[in-house]
Amino acid sequence: MKTATFPSLRVDPQLRQDTESVLQEGESLSQFIEKAVRSQVALRQAKADFLARALVSRDKARATGRYVDADAVVGKLRQRLQQAKDERANA
Repeated sequence: MKTATFPSLRVDPQLRQDTESVLQEGESLSQFIEKAVRSQVALRQAKADFLARALVSRDKARATGRYVDADAVVGKLRQRLQQAKDERANA
């Protein structure tokens, strides 16, 4: 597959300097930018997928009239978090 390029990007000199200051050894500015773009694409796709699942769940709840109380959900999440903390402490 043939590669493509992004348009050139003009930035404030301070932003470029700040970016270059955090590059890892052997990492180029282009590699850093590519990783950043890939990360943002993945994050935005995950957010879009989450929203789509949430809307389906909402519509299903409305159609069936079955809802779960928010306090019950938060309680279960706290319980799971505590279990994970306990398991980590015992590891």
